[in-house]
Amino acid sequence: MAARIQLGELAIRVAFKEIKNVHLSVHPPGGRVSISAPRHMNPDSIRVFAISKLDWIKRQRKKIQEQEREPKREFIDRESHYVWGKRYLLSVVERNEPPAVELKHNRLLLYVRPGTNRKKRAETLAAWHREQIRLATPELIAKWEPRIGVEVDRFYVQRMKTRWGSCNPANHSIRLNTDLARKPRDCLEYIVVHEMCHLLEPTHNGRFVALMDRFMPRWQFYRDVLNRLPVRHEDWEY
Repeated sequence: MAARIQLGELAIRVAFKEIKNVHLSVHPPGGRVSISAPRHMNPDSIRVFAISKLDWIKRQRKKIQEQEREPKREFIDRESHYVWGKRYLLSVVERNEPPAVELKHNRLLLYVRPGTNRKKRAETLAAWHREQIRLATPELIAKWEPRIGVEVDRFYVQRMKTRWGSCNPANHSIRLNTDLARKPRDCLEYIVVHEMCHLLEPTHNGRFVALMDRFMPRWQFYRDVLNRLPVRHEDWEY
């Protein structure tokens, strides 16, 4: 069961779960706020808890929202784009063939039909980024399944505005943000492990932290690397 608390302009999602303690989280990259609360907890008590943490919430959201943002992309020649954390210069090549993307030395070659507009160029590159995640993820899942002791039945890759990943313990699936293809590969592995640990522990409680510490001792380093990197311009939409 889920609910929502409104504190002025701040909307907080509340999820009631089979847990003993209440947990508050502020999520990058957008500063989304969520609370996991025991099923028996009174909504008024949750609201009082949220109000008591409001200053902390504002500080965390400010830190996340002030994160450096990339310039707006026009998808033209010599524009900077990132693949697996490395900077490439875009080269747009017009030809009468289906669209495609290729990495060549320090160039990111975007093949499009003559007259292709910005939106279509962006969609072509987004589809290519999704494919990079689809190709890289199975090996990571196979690596970590025996270590963590869980099985991932299915994974999805999609554009996400407020989180780097998510999971569904009920059907043993995980979801990954397309933008991870633009970050260092270690960041993708961190998110895969993060979501796989959530299959064992859905909340960010002490048990979850202990699982992350056990399986990936440097997980906080990778989290900080991911959250320090520039995020996309707000007007860049696929």
